Amino acid sequence: MRRLFIVMVGLPARGKSTLAHRLKEGFIAEGIATELFNNGELRRKFLGPSSSHPEFYRPDNELGRKQREDLAVMNALHAKEFLESGGEVAILDGTNVGRKRRDHLCELLTEAPVLFIECANNDDDLLATTVQCKARLPEFSSLSQEEAVRCFMQRIEYYSSIYSPLSSEAHYMRVDTLRNQVLAENNAAELPYYLHIRDVVVSDLVRGMYLARHGESVFNLEGRIGGDPSLTEHGMEQAYNLAEQFRGKHLAYVFTSSRKRSLETAAPVLAMHPECIHVCLPELDEIDAGICDSMRYEDIREQMPEEYLARHHDKYHYVYPQGEGYSTMCERVERGLRKALFISGGKPGMLVIGHQAVNRMILSLFVFRNTKDVPYIYVPQNQYYYIEATHRRKLFELVRFMAPQGENHDDSEFST
Repeated sequence: MRRLFIVMVGLPARGKSTLAHRLKEGFIAEGIATELFNNGELRRKFLGPSSSHPEFYRPDNELGRKQREDLAVMNALHAKEFLESGGEVAILDGTNVGRKRRDHLCELLTEAPVLFIECANNDDDLLATTVQCKARLPEFSSLSQEEAVRCFMQRIEYYSSIYSPLSSEAHYMRVDTLRNQVLAENNAAELPYYLHIRDVVVSDLVRGMYLARHGESVFNLEGRIGGDPSLTEHGMEQAYNLAEQFRGKHLAYVFTSSRKRSLETAAPVLAMHPECIHVCLPELDEIDAGICDSMRYEDIREQMPEEYLARHHDKYHYVYPQGEGYSTMCERVERGLRKALFISGGKPGMLVIGHQAVNRMILSLFVFRNTKDVPYIYVPQNQYYYIEATHRRKLFELVRFMAPQGENHDDSEFST
């Protein structure tokens, strides 16, 4: 029997638990007996709310330090028992940022090789948003949102002061958990299940994602591009109909752009799901039309015929003067989607309310299109896409939520 310990490493809010759960699910799907052992769950079980206070994590707090080390040892012993009783992979989820802690774990975990997986990312905006979400966890229920954020950030600072990145460990892998990239590895290929682990690490996991476009806006009605218009009365009707689609359904996160038409479309959904977390991501803002912003395409054809013809010739690579094009917005939109997937932790029940060009770029990540065809992907305002993409399941479905009578799909050349 091939057996393996996987020990997660990294500062809080870096995606350790999300990756640990993905690894566990991937192993189980392959018929590999796997269990996850989480330090935080033990802490909350045995120490309760008092361990949420940042002073518990202060490096010179001897009592807190001893309690944390005792819990880490208890977790390791549970993992040992699992492998000794027939388990194949035991995943230990915790910060484990100090080399002394990691050395101690290696002394305890002698039944199988130990692979350390360090989770890292340096996106400050993502960290701030993730901490805002974590501040809503039950362990902070007695605190205001502001106090909870402050406590969690102080906890991160204390961990940062003792953080020692992986370097001398016999087997390790360092991972960028936002971009799903392996940054460095040491002797990891020698271990059992290496190919499976690496494949899970670099793969995107999308489970139960809904992708919708905002409702009809004033500019849609007038045939104008860009801007920051509000929804029309018909657009608000579309927003309410979208919300009705999710009545009684589980929604954990709603992601919008910073534009009014996206926010207004989300409002009825959020009112129906008050427990849902709303995250505004500027990376999901519609394409920047530069000096053409708020113009109609017939005005561009008359006033800037060379620009009109250039766009008509190659819509994907065309870039609006002092603005963007599909080819130049691709990176930021993908970054916005990756942030949404990171924040949601790969859990189902995630709704993204974007814009036509933005949604086309997102859809192009899941369905094959030649680049020249991406600007023509169908993105109606009375339907949403349902997407799942895992190792074992690919599902891509377009769902209508409003009868077609009187609909303005806004899929003409006068749309972005």
